[in-house]
Amino acid sequence: MHFLSFNFSAILLFMKSEEIRKRFLEFFIKRGHVIIPSSSLVPENDPSVLFNTAGMQPLVPYLLGEPHPLGTRLADVQKCVRTIDIDDVGDATHATFFEMLGNWSLGDYFKEDAIKWSYELLTSKSEGFGLDPKRLYVTVFAGDPRTSQGQMNVPRDEESVKIWIEAGMPKNRIYYLGADKNWWQAGENGPCGPDSEMYYDVTKEGLGDLTHEQFVEADEKRQVVEIWNDVFMEYVKKDGKIVGKLPKKNVDTGAGLERLAVVIQKKDNIYDTDLFTEIMSVTKMLSPDTKSQRIIADHFRTAVFMIGDGVFPSNTDRGYVLRRLLRRAMMHIDQYSISDSQIDLLVSAVVSKYKSIYENLSAKKEEITKEIGKELVEKFSRTLKRGVKEFEKLSGSDISGADAFTLFSSCGFPLEITEELAKKKGIKVDRVGFVKEFEKHQELSRKGAEGKFKGGLADMSEKVVEYHTATHLLHQALRDVLGTHVQQKGSNITEQRLRFDFAHTAKMTLDEIKKVEDIVNEKIQSALPVERLVMSKEEAEKTGALHFFGEKYGEQVSVYFVGNSPESAYSKEFCGGPHVKNTSDLKGTFKILKEEAVGEGVRRIKAVLL
Repeated sequence: MHFLSFNFSAILLFMKSEEIRKRFLEFFIKRGHVIIPSSSLVPENDPSVLFNTAGMQPLVPYLLGEPHPLGTRLADVQKCVRTIDIDDVGDATHATFFEMLGNWSLGDYFKEDAIKWSYELLTSKSEGFGLDPKRLYVTVFAGDPRTSQGQMNVPRDEESVKIWIEAGMPKNRIYYLGADKNWWQAGENGPCGPDSEMYYDVTKEGLGDLTHEQFVEADEKRQVVEIWNDVFMEYVKKDGKIVGKLPKKNVDTGAGLERLAVVIQKKDNIYDTDLFTEIMSVTKMLSPDTKSQRIIADHFRTAVFMIGDGVFPSNTDRGYVLRRLLRRAMMHIDQYSISDSQIDLLVSAVVSKYKSIYENLSAKKEEITKEIGKELVEKFSRTLKRGVKEFEKLSGSDISGADAFTLFSSCGFPLEITEELAKKKGIKVDRVGFVKEFEKHQELSRKGAEGKFKGGLADMSEKVVEYHTATHLLHQALRDVLGTHVQQKGSNITEQRLRFDFAHTAKMTLDEIKKVEDIVNEKIQSALPVERLVMSKEEAEKTGALHFFGEKYGEQVSVYFVGNSPESAYSKEFCGGPHVKNTSDLKGTFKILKEEAVGEGVRRIKAVLL
């Protein structure tokens, strides 16, 4: 890519990102728009996505016809996260967190005002960004049968072409493209419609006029870069089919702040813009490799915003995305090691840049730093060092599925991390073989559970499995309250209750019972993942997993742990299962009904989930 190594006479001044945001919003305030604050990264009422990935998502109810309390003309700067292109992060343009500048018409103005204002804002030297109109190109919807789904035909957008020409665009710089480029939709259900996209020539000498074929080629080579998109929402989709028109026509425009900053600030990549200046100065101390520096900067920036909006590392959903970003960043840090002070520098760099825009980051800075430190320093660093050591032993050639599974089951090493390391060494990982090994061990676990718990579990119904997991929480809670001398002596579980026998010499007091109940209920409410590892008996014993009864174990054992990792797990026991996937799957409040003696030095608890 050959971004902007030339002198732009049309750009009047160097604009920092704060000025770009300000100019955008002030431009639309003057045209009757009300500024709305960015919504959280976590969607409020959209279960179809984990994060807001576009500016329009928080506004879907209003795009479908519900009146917005602030009127019909809105503008904003929306925080967004997309990880679909995570493997491309570190190049010139891709990022997992970005800000989308947008203006909205909810049944108010339509194509004419939207297009003319877009052109004016991009090229105006007084109110806008002062970009050179001779470097602008525009695309519009060509009409495409794939959008009809047998319901209706959406015609070629000749109206937008006419408006663009009136605004000042030469006709030979306007190109018709199909639905893969110029049709916008949020998903299989909701508002949709044709769009018109604006591209900017970022070559040194300038491309000048281009034929249709030359423009497509320039786009593929990234000699022209999309900087703005006007979406004209006329239609509504249901289950992937266009079923009709919206009650009112809407406009949704989007301009990525990071890409605008590249063009306006005359840089050749987003990481050299002022948005990344501070954090890149820190990442240069963590890795000598430029791409790794960029990946660390991007992933930490995204993590700061995620935690700021209430997302915490876990093994499911949003928490898993956050955990993956942090751990992936760790893989690009020299020696795979980071200190608390370095984490503080990274977080401080992000907060310093954005504190005037997003005040919650300053308020939560200490919490954000603590959470990242807990994830990387306390948890992942130990897992990583051990896993990397084992990986090096296996990486003389391509990694088999069995070896990848061994790294996962014995070291808690995620498959994605194994693949990252393999990519660096230029070798491959047998992902299909890994899945087969994983499924094979699941089947062994199921058969083992059927035999081992024939006397302990009444059956494998949903409620019995819940009670089985509850006994693990109860066991550890008893050890927390009464002492580590507590050992399980037996259990019996039915759909109605659990019965748990344990070593202890004294009758429990009411206060001790209450403390145990509170601990178990707190762990249920914390929604902790319940995970299983298969490893050698020797390795399992080294993890500190509890194992009693004087049982004989084979060379390979199954260990269930409750928590985010084996190292930080609240509960960890040799066990054949089965268990719930997450403590939040335990339905009800844990209550001890009875505590009594059943023999010398052995007590029994009967408990239920109410």
